[in-house]
Amino acid sequence: MALEKAERAGDDRPLVPVPVAVAAILLTAAAAAYWFLDYRARMYPPQGPVLTAEAKAYVANLKLSDVQMQAAESYLKQAVVEIGGNLTNNGSRTLTLVEINCVFYDSYGQLVLRERVAIAGRKTGSLAPGETKKFRMAFDNLPPSWNQSMPQLVIAQILFE
Repeated sequence: MALEKAERAGDDRPLVPVPVAVAAILLTAAAAAYWFLDYRARMYPPQGPVLTAEAKAYVANLKLSDVQMQAAESYLKQAVVEIGGNLTNNGSRTLTLVEINCVFYDSYGQLVLRERVAIAGRKTGSLAPGETKKFRMAFDNLPPSWNQSMPQLVIAQILFE
């Protein structure tokens, strides 16, 4: 009889100690939160300043032309996609900065990368009225799921002199 009570008392203990179970649950929750936040940060990167109403109205005066895409190889034997072309300012104002969003999609039309790039201003100087400047953008971090077609190019920011 005493042996039966001892065996029953041993059966009441949990298979995994409570502190170990709580630690495992907390660790799993932390890993899931990290994955979710990392995923959101990659899919929806923080956007810079948006176009002002004045800049939106001026976009009609900007023209992208001779835009071409080509693949190249870097010195580190890494594939680099280059997009180049011309930007013309047909308006009456001098621009100190023009940034563009390059939006890359996969074969299902889903966004895989959005990258904001300055095509006039920072390195090339301002863009005067009637002036045309060449631009070149290089991308070495394109995801393998990219559909290999020309990304969508959208004016993201314009700063006036």
